[in-house]
Amino acid sequence: MLKIKRVPTVVSNYQKDEASDESVGCGRNCLGACCLNGARLPLYACNKLEKSGTGEKVVISGEAREPPVAFLESLVLGEWEDRFQRGLFRYDVTACETKVIPGKYGFVAQLNEGRHLKKRPTEFRVDKVLQSFDGNKFNFTKVGQEELLFQFEAGEDCEAQFFPCMPVDAENSPSVVAINVSPIEYGHVLLIPRVLDCLPQRIDHKSLLLALHMAAEAANPYFRLGYNSLGAFATINHLHFQAYYLAMPFPLEKAPSKKMITTVSGVKISELVNYPVRSLLFEGGTSMQDLSDTVSDACVCLQNNNIPFNILISDSGRQIFLMPQCYAEKQALGEVSPELLETQVNPAVWEISGHMVLKRKEDYEGASEENAWRLLAEASLSEERFKEVNALIFEAIGCSNQEEELEGILVQPSGSVNQTGNRTLGGPITNGTASECLVLQ
Repeated sequence: MLKIKRVPTVVSNYQKDEASDESVGCGRNCLGACCLNGARLPLYACNKLEKSGTGEKVVISGEAREPPVAFLESLVLGEWEDRFQRGLFRYDVTACETKVIPGKYGFVAQLNEGRHLKKRPTEFRVDKVLQSFDGNKFNFTKVGQEELLFQFEAGEDCEAQFFPCMPVDAENSPSVVAINVSPIEYGHVLLIPRVLDCLPQRIDHKSLLLALHMAAEAANPYFRLGYNSLGAFATINHLHFQAYYLAMPFPLEKAPSKKMITTVSGVKISELVNYPVRSLLFEGGTSMQDLSDTVSDACVCLQNNNIPFNILISDSGRQIFLMPQCYAEKQALGEVSPELLETQVNPAVWEISGHMVLKRKEDYEGASEENAWRLLAEASLSEERFKEVNALIFEAIGCSNQEEELEGILVQPSGSVNQTGNRTLGGPITNGTASECLVLQ
């Protein structure tokens, strides 16, 4: 059980007790060219994994090698705890009430009033999954260097390496792990691939593989990574994944599934059944690269077709859930009930996975499996639209969805809750008013 000393939080990450020296950089110690000279961070280079998300120790010359530093415990959680003690978060997430909602699925409810009031605002349109990076809007080059925990990269060797103090090389943009100053759980961090390249929020093959490496390196099924596309409640248009540690299974992970196809590289694709959001599960493959490439191809297809989606990387990188969704589109078209809108909950990756982050005490006290299901069902594509999207995905990855369509082996127990909101959604929004809408969180 992790115990944390309570400390006051600050309103702004740039609050300083002392007067800033304007002669050195911008005074915020950011990641811009004004402040980057001389910046140093720990560097963790993970080992080269040949198998798909094994999470096992690498054996060299018959001898098992331990990592140079405990990646999850010391680096991720340990450095997060250090920033917590230094008061860098906007509120104390460890004081938030959390409970498991009674029912077959075990949805997790958290009351987090601070996140709604103090999180960074969203500054882009909801109707376009692909949008250009805009350096004038908030991005991760503007965070304080104190928010960064370490540099992370996929190494070329079969051994992980750790360097406690390495220069931040502006010429070779590093991938970094930073705290999320509006956390929803203990150890909530951001993985920002090639942070200085200022990549917009869109999946590419290298970045997704890096996220899988991080999940595998953590080697703990309770440490997951998530991704929200634009239009699916990403709040910053600068490429990033979220991750945190929560020691309980997510309902999404427990949902039964039906096998659909297996790719040439051995990646099995299944459809979840009896879950409120129609989703795909990718697992297997002859290597982590195969699994990553297959999911990346699917995501690029969704992006190019302007279909918002969320991703959950689970089971130390062995499983990837892909959830196309349409909640923001329904919001923009005025098709979400006032009752659901009043909760101010926008179902992104964590909510769809079953971790319901609630912003009002009344919703927390009245939390039920039925309410959770009703909210999430509004995010789901209709059955017809889901089939259309699957056809696009299977074409993009070079498979036919008729190859082994729905072989139909249920692998886990299912619940029995009614779904609502069947509707063909997920294409571009053409309504003039809707295209002006912003995601409000």
